[in-house]
Amino acid sequence: MEKKPIEASELIINPDGSAFHIHLKPDQVADKVILVGDPGRVEIISKYFDKIECRVANREFFSCTGEFSGKRITVVGTGIGTDNIDIVLTELDALVNIDFNTRTVKDKLKSLELVRIGTSGSLQKDLDIDTWLLSEYAIGFDGVLNYYANRNKVVNLEMEAAFCDHVQWSRLLTAPYFVPADPALISRLSNNKLINKGITISAPGFYGPQGRVVRLDVADPELNEKLSSFRYEGHRITNYEMECSAIYGLSRLMGHRAATVCAIIANRKAGRFTKDYTPVIKGLIEHVLTNI
Repeated sequence: MEKKPIEASELIINPDGSAFHIHLKPDQVADKVILVGDPGRVEIISKYFDKIECRVANREFFSCTGEFSGKRITVVGTGIGTDNIDIVLTELDALVNIDFNTRTVKDKLKSLELVRIGTSGSLQKDLDIDTWLLSEYAIGFDGVLNYYANRNKVVNLEMEAAFCDHVQWSRLLTAPYFVPADPALISRLSNNKLINKGITISAPGFYGPQGRVVRLDVADPELNEKLSSFRYEGHRITNYEMECSAIYGLSRLMGHRAATVCAIIANRKAGRFTKDYTPVIKGLIEHVLTNI
């Protein structure tokens, strides 16, 4: 059967043959990809490279592909939020799994290895600042995955139901989704004494959606307490951030392998914030580069 080309309006390819938003070309993407929210962190990570092939920047998306200890790695600065992750992962997948000349899906699909390095706030008093959190599961409060077919095939529906019952999830909010990380990546990234494991929430905002009160009150002042007390088959919710859920969900739908590890820079239960998270991020970068 002849393949139907993807319309130009659906997959936009720049005149130079690069993906519309991230401006990378197919030959510029390595099989191993590090995702960072802060575009400035791309430069920090690339300083560890033994050789740099390319640097690409467009809007908030900064990328660099190079070599570290014989491994070819691409680092992409995604900016903040799961909406940006929807763009970045879709375009990364297109770059490796769609023929840009024919606009058709390739016969043989490639599976990327994606590791997010981020910063995060703890929801457990014993999970202190200046440690690392490896996300075994991600909870999406953002709703991105709910727009895609086969969403229920990659989530844990039983855990979702137990969670919604426990916190009395409001019908005014987007349905949450629970997605596991890639087990092989979790195993490889676990070999450090600073590593803790848990369930990470990806929130669709930094203030109200994470229970912060500045000038506006939040709809459910008890939500963070409910989150902290949730337990399911030995798992507990440990932290907030803003990208992990879409990375896990889209990766599983597309056939990629993903994990997220964050530096804990705030403890919401104890009201503590790190004085300087530069050393803990530096150590985390070195750990991921060594084990990816």
